[in-house]
Amino acid sequence: MHYYSFHIGDYRSATSHLSNNEDLAYRRLLDMYYDTEKPIPLDTQWVARRIRIDHEVVLNVLSDMFEQREDGFYQDRCEHEIGVYKGFSEAGKRGAAKRWSKGGYSPPITPPIATNNHKPRTNNQQPVNTPEGVSQSVWQEFVNHRKAKKAQVTQLVIDGIQAEANKAGFTLEDALKEIVVRNWQGFKADWVADKQNSSETVYQRSMRLKMQQAVPDIAAKQPTQYEDAVEFFRTIEVPAKQIGESK
Repeated sequence: MHYYSFHIGDYRSATSHLSNNEDLAYRRLLDMYYDTEKPIPLDTQWVARRIRIDHEVVLNVLSDMFEQREDGFYQDRCEHEIGVYKGFSEAGKRGAAKRWSKGGYSPPITPPIATNNHKPRTNNQQPVNTPEGVSQSVWQEFVNHRKAKKAQVTQLVIDGIQAEANKAGFTLEDALKEIVVRNWQGFKADWVADKQNSSETVYQRSMRLKMQQAVPDIAAKQPTQYEDAVEFFRTIEVPAKQIGESK
């Protein structure tokens, strides 16, 4: 399949949250899907090399925009377009067969082409156990939330959320809570950056910048979602003032 319809409005609304690199990865993954007429392979390292995109970016896009099954990563829109294409192809073959029969000839007989079963195989999928450090109540809320969005909970999805949570200074449980509360399907560190910095005053920011220059080991510590930012700045304000007074 070397052609597929591209609906600009649908694509824009579905990908507005992606970064530039993620958007590029998604376009190349779609091209691979349509060109091979098969789901994206489970060997994500191989996929990343083939589309020439960083492996972590590929993992983020696959967990966010595709559905992992036992034989690959599926995408409903791709499956629909490929089905329509194959329908047209079969109709063309039937039309050719009629033309052959009218002329007294028989069409060439070709062996049938084996196709993969594209139906979900939910019964064979391995369930993901409650991750370490996540309470059962939060985990169940997250699982129900993903089901409501018709998105699966796979180990790849959890690994991607964990990686972004680490970047944001969140625990995995904090990230899962944030997904449910904000009605997100996934989690990106960039999405919570503004929230983390909202409690920092102008004075506190200036003190933090001074500490970054004078004592980077202390200044590297950042207040998390559940750590009062005021308490954090108490730990650095006294030495920061001393630095300011000494100048």
